[in-house]
Amino acid sequence: MILSYKWLQDYTEIDAAPRAYAEAMSMSGSKVEGWENLADEIKNVVVGKVLSIEKHPDADKLVVCQVEVGGAEPIQICTGATNLYPGAVVPVALHDSYLPGGVHIKKGKLRGQVSNGMMCSFAELGLTEHDCPDQDADGIMILKDGSYTVGEDIVTALELDDLAVEFEITSNRPDCLSMIGLARESAATFRKPLRLPDPRVEHESGDIGDYLKVDVETENCLRYAAKVVKNVKIGPSPKWMRDRLRVCGIRPISNIVDITNYVLLEYGSPMHAFDYQQVENGHIIVRQARPGETLETLDGVVRHLDETMMVIADEQGPSVVAGVMGGEKSGIADDTTTIIFESACFAGPSVRRTSKKLGLRTESSSRYEKGLDPETCISALLRACQLVEQLGAGEVVGGVIDCYPAPKAPTVLHLDADYTNRFLGTEIPKEDMVKYLESLEFEVRADDSIVVPSFRSDVAHKADVAEEIARLYGYDKIPSTLAQTADEAELTREQKFARTIRQQLVGMGLYEIITYTFISPKYYDNIRLPADSPLRDSVTIRNPLGEDTSVMRTTALPSMLDILSKNYANRNLSCRLFELATVYEKAGDDQLPNEPEHLTLGMYGDCDFYTIKGVCQGLLDGLKVPGCRFIPCADHPTFHPGRCAEIELDGKIVGVIGEVYPEVAAGYGIKPRTYIAELDIASLLAGAVETVTYKPLPKFPASTRDLALVCDEEILVGDITESIQHSAGKLLEKVEFFDIYRGKQLPEGKKSVAFKIVLRSESETLTDKHADDIVAKILKNLAPLGVSLRA
Repeated sequence: MILSYKWLQDYTEIDAAPRAYAEAMSMSGSKVEGWENLADEIKNVVVGKVLSIEKHPDADKLVVCQVEVGGAEPIQICTGATNLYPGAVVPVALHDSYLPGGVHIKKGKLRGQVSNGMMCSFAELGLTEHDCPDQDADGIMILKDGSYTVGEDIVTALELDDLAVEFEITSNRPDCLSMIGLARESAATFRKPLRLPDPRVEHESGDIGDYLKVDVETENCLRYAAKVVKNVKIGPSPKWMRDRLRVCGIRPISNIVDITNYVLLEYGSPMHAFDYQQVENGHIIVRQARPGETLETLDGVVRHLDETMMVIADEQGPSVVAGVMGGEKSGIADDTTTIIFESACFAGPSVRRTSKKLGLRTESSSRYEKGLDPETCISALLRACQLVEQLGAGEVVGGVIDCYPAPKAPTVLHLDADYTNRFLGTEIPKEDMVKYLESLEFEVRADDSIVVPSFRSDVAHKADVAEEIARLYGYDKIPSTLAQTADEAELTREQKFARTIRQQLVGMGLYEIITYTFISPKYYDNIRLPADSPLRDSVTIRNPLGEDTSVMRTTALPSMLDILSKNYANRNLSCRLFELATVYEKAGDDQLPNEPEHLTLGMYGDCDFYTIKGVCQGLLDGLKVPGCRFIPCADHPTFHPGRCAEIELDGKIVGVIGEVYPEVAAGYGIKPRTYIAELDIASLLAGAVETVTYKPLPKFPASTRDLALVCDEEILVGDITESIQHSAGKLLEKVEFFDIYRGKQLPEGKKSVAFKIVLRSESETLTDKHADDIVAKILKNLAPLGVSLRA
């Protein structure tokens, strides 16, 4: 909602500076997103008067004008405009002036003639043809109406100095989608009196019963009110109305249409104006649409309706999609002489469903779907008729049709000052509470009962009353207190595990990232997933913002690669990242998906496969997850077939690591070798050791042996390590792989791997015989694997 600061002064006198106003309103619950003043961009532009016009001596399409601008001498300006004449009053941008958009005007020469500035069109002042309907779109703006002083600042002369304040209105406060609603909040915030308009029509003639009949046939219409205006004169709105609409972001069109938009902004109550001639037999029917009915709306699109949609119809068919948009046929035309003003309140859910089905969201629908106040309908209707009288746009017919089958009873609550102070942690006097509530138009009776105004449907409990008091008292005045928590409260095991993961990885030099869980199906193509991969079976978003966010990810690898790509594009020569990423797995029809959490790692620059493997191994050690094995994997579509491994724990694959397939990396624009990993956090948590057993420092020395073993290329170092651990038994303290060799000294297809074995006993010093016996047993058990001691 955009508020005109000038318009606000009609209801309450607020003289705060923009920043002070924004901060105060935000603190009292009406969040200000920002503010803008068109006049701030216009500098050194004044009212001028053309004294003479002469043909340019060296240009057929230019003229040289002498222009009075309030100085001692007139100035000379060259222009190509054809609508000027001596005596014309125009806006003049002087030397060193500024126009909207940052346009800087300086003096110069045009074909040898000095030009000390520029005469401006309305577009150059940031205005449109709708703001200035009497101006030539291709010429200089001629200031015709009103008394202008030569040399006067154009901002003052055209009354452009108005502040547009943009508010973020939450869905529970539809009353603030109006000037009156925000004026009420402003007056209460700044402790100022509030002046609300008293809409009334001074002169009426005739009887509405002779013109109009209304039938309401649907319960989705809470209230429907209408008045008739005859002898309508269609024309432009006055400048003050056009200015206010422009500041609030609405394009002026004509007096009748502008009146409906003006009332929409002022009261927050959408209105519609019908051409009476287009209403068959003067009979309006509010009903649900019938199957197969269509309606061409004001935007020129033919809409196909169904029985879930509410329409305003006559005896021939629909004229308006109720609460959303009017029909082309019933719109106001230049030859319209009699109109029907409609002010209605429709059920929010009905309007919301219709708007979504039609893919059509308007100022009206966005208000209706939040739940409007039926009590506002008559005030808004009378205000529109009052403006018709004020503008001389027609004659109001006497009487009003008001269909209000089920008036809303007011909500009555109790003011409990003790509860409110306990709830807020304050000591606010009861008298101040009453003042705060009354400033918001709550009625507080002698018995402490509170009558909630009809436009505040969000206030339904005593906690809501406390909130109203708190925001006007000032959240900054409420003392800070520590939350009362149970002594046994602590992090869950899952939370501790996630915290340890972060600490371990940050300690190893990785940076945490957070990515979106909504992705595009094309992401799966980017990582070369096969067409029949189960990972392509994603949860689909019903109403996505676009194709790029249309499904929920089943793997976080594309998200990690996307961030690595952005870092490489920004010339980061090396990068090491991790993310605790939620993925989504289908759980069946009409069921919420499973949401396991995966850990993804990614890196490039000054690293290789063993770097990321070392990070994973270090993390597993730090998480106390023993027994993990790294098994070569040659069939994963995303990874290089010779530089990829799966992580196995208790016979289950819990992760995958490797070098990104070159084609995949190239698709992301990453040139250096790139390495990523993905691990299932729940599986790691299940395999983690909860209780740590500590051993005393050893009393006896260790005995070490280095073994250089020859084996086939296909033999895994991990398998050899397991065999050594099994063979050495309890005396083995540590086995460490430290070297691998391939060369001419070895047969083709063979490799040499070297291990350091540390043996120690807790009860005695090991002799060479003990160590030799263990080594012999190790070699004997390795023989079936084709592993032998290197000669």
